[in-house]
Amino acid sequence: MKKGVKVRVGEVISDRMKNTVVVRIKRRVPHPLYGKTVTRVKKVKAHDAKDECKVGDLVKIEETRPLSRDKRWRVVEILEKREGQ
Repeated sequence: MKKGVKVRVGEVISDRMKNTVVVRIKRRVPHPLYGKTVTRVKKVKAHDAKDECKVGDLVKIEETRPLSRDKRWRVVEILEKREGQ
């Protein structure tokens, strides 16, 4: 991988678009005032060139050039397939 490229791991929550999946990225951060660990969630659209990701898959995505109006990530690899495949 290239130096300085953002890489995230997330779960596919939608695969209904052609060559695109929606990935939920969870991160745990301390609350700024109270210090309790809270979960923050972000949904991003990622390019899946081979259309092989399914809902529930755990994927590694990396930031890339803008591919469409709101698609800025691409799927690097599928880390874990969902159950029942």
